Amino acid sequence: MRIVCPNGLGTYPDVSVACDPLFEDDRNDTLVNPAVIVEVLSPSTEAWDRGEKFKGYRGIASLREYLLISQNQRLVEHYIRQSEFDRWLLSTWSEPGDNVDFPTLELSLPIDDIYARIDFSSGEAPRCG
Repeated sequence: MRIVCPNGLGTYPDVSVACDPLFEDDRNDTLVNPAVIVEVLSPSTEAWDRGEKFKGYRGIASLREYLLISQNQRLVEHYIRQSEFDRWLLSTWSEPGDNVDFPTLELSLPIDDIYARIDFSSGEAPRCG
């Protein structure tokens, strides 16, 4: 689903969650109030996802969590908005058995589920097993 930022940037994140969705218009195809956004990083999009795209997302008042998931290694970076300061706290997970916590959604997702059937052992691009 398309997300529109207050600065006019329109993007299509890999995953977005809205607790009480509001749309830009009656077509219901552009979300204006995501609470959680997830991006899967690729070599061609990583700088964009970390830089200007995240800058646009930070302008969305409803956004509470932003996740970046690496496709080249077992690594999840999780930014959580600290509302009292409007700053972002970074947590990372990379070990088997780690759980990625989503406080906004009141759930936890095992990193092993995120990377299920992905083999990093060859040193080449990961392949589904």
